[in-house]
Amino acid sequence: MSIIEKAAGKLDQIEKGEKTPPHEVTAKPPSGDSSSIIEKAAGKLDRIEKGEASSSAEMAPEIPEHPDQKAPSGNEGGGAGINPTLSAGGHVSKQGMINLAKLRQLGMIIPDGERTQIAEEFRLIKRPLIKNAFNQGAEAVHSGNLIMVTSALAGEGKTFCAANLAMSIAMELDHTVLLVDADVARPSLPKYLGLETGRGLLDVLLDDKLDLADVLIRTNVEKLSILQAGSRHKRATELLASQAMSDLLKEIARRYPDRVVIFDSPPLLLTSEAHVLASQMGQIVLVVGAESTTQQAVKEALRQIEACDIVNLIYNKARAFPGGGYYGYYG
Repeated sequence: MSIIEKAAGKLDQIEKGEKTPPHEVTAKPPSGDSSSIIEKAAGKLDRIEKGEASSSAEMAPEIPEHPDQKAPSGNEGGGAGINPTLSAGGHVSKQGMINLAKLRQLGMIIPDGERTQIAEEFRLIKRPLIKNAFNQGAEAVHSGNLIMVTSALAGEGKTFCAANLAMSIAMELDHTVLLVDADVARPSLPKYLGLETGRGLLDVLLDDKLDLADVLIRTNVEKLSILQAGSRHKRATELLASQAMSDLLKEIARRYPDRVVIFDSPPLLLTSEAHVLASQMGQIVLVVGAESTTQQAVKEALRQIEACDIVNLIYNKARAFPGGGYYGYYG
């Protein structure tokens, strides 16, 4: 059978609505007469039979998006793609380009950025956290390098603070940082950082054949890696409370002894996942929205995480003090 006959047969199947085999990739035919379509299809089949590689646009699989969140379309100054590469251990190591230009516009910390007030504030915030993470304080802290950033309610800036804290720690000379999107119901880190959504935390917990290294994203910030939330699951709370999650946390601590792991958690008073996650953390950072979070909400949030010995508060979105500079964050 000739190449044109093969192409014509495939187009005939499409017109009749017949299902194509799973190994074939279908696409909506372009407008134009049937002869031009056959010529294009014949050319593609001819390239395949000769063993020539198709372009990345033809073969790149689509990454499913969360219903309430689309991947950013642009990435000026960064790059929005996630490119897989094969690591030395045989695992697929992904590389993602954080949109640093976008972070600068949002007033966030970026490597080699100017010395700003917010950068100085997070230098103060991170120092005791790092000391506890590596047992440099007066008392040893169990799992001190596992730090959860949360809030009582939504809209208080926890993701903003988690990303800035991770960026600030990534500027350290002796430590690396892993930023985990643990807000599995409404993940927002990809939107902040300009990354496409993909497999992550929940996928590792669901698939025992999936290695952590397969889903970790190495970024263009040298000491910062990202673990996304992954596929949605109706039993996310149970997954975070499972033995698989405990084993994963132990693996992270064992594999990366010099690493601080920051979890961007769901709000404490709105979800059950946050309370479960808090029980496995060494340190917790509670973000409190200035002039918006009620005292009662803060008290209830603190009650839910009282089992954790080390809880720090960030007073977020505060106004400038009279006669002084801008003090938007206070730890």
